[in-house]
Amino acid sequence: MASLYLREDLDDVGVGARLSLTGAEAKHAATVNRTRPGESVLIGNGRGLVASGEVLVSTNTELTIDVESVSRVERPAPLVTLVQALAKGDRDELAVQAATELGVDAVVPWAASRSVSRWEGAKVAKGRERWAAIVREAAKQSIRAWTPEVAELATTKQVAALAGGSRVLVLEPDADTPLTAIEPDGRDLVLVVGPEGGIAPQELALFREAGAEIVRLGSTVLRTSTAGPAALAVLNASLHRW
Repeated sequence: MASLYLREDLDDVGVGARLSLTGAEAKHAATVNRTRPGESVLIGNGRGLVASGEVLVSTNTELTIDVESVSRVERPAPLVTLVQALAKGDRDELAVQAATELGVDAVVPWAASRSVSRWEGAKVAKGRERWAAIVREAAKQSIRAWTPEVAELATTKQVAALAGGSRVLVLEPDADTPLTAIEPDGRDLVLVVGPEGGIAPQELALFREAGAEIVRLGSTVLRTSTAGPAALAVLNASLHRW
């Protein structure tokens, strides 16, 4: 499988064109992936455009290919968004990484009432940048034509408000309805995952009032780092993405 590299400013390219990467992306190709002339690689813009071709130049400062084919991948529909509560350690980051590999279309960091980890002050921008970097690398690793968006840090009220335009599914171990019983109805889906301490009762009440559906995965309780990816696997099957 050819490696994928990203060039976000790429708007269009045709077969026969010569396409180059510079900076950190070129250095990563040469020093980490050890890409060499003669190999085939992919260069995408993270918005559905992917060009493939043979490497002509691969140095610490430049990766250049002759474009042999171009594909334009439509964004999936319906969209699936993961609302991931901030969690201690790197568990929220592990969830975001795996969710990206599993095909999530957007990620929303959530400051849940029971979140031990807090983004405050300068940490808000730094935390979002960290998640965006994780998403970018995971999208490249999994050869995704579309790189998921990382939204601004959301409050519980802002998460509940998403039910106004999407179908919101809140994971809760004590819920009566299993996620496997959910039948897609064409609406975009929002999957809400709480922190290690679980979603607080008042938050669950707010979600219910907003029209969200409370669902469970199974008879066991998963960590916040695995609950979202496990639920995405279920949704991938029900949406026929897999």
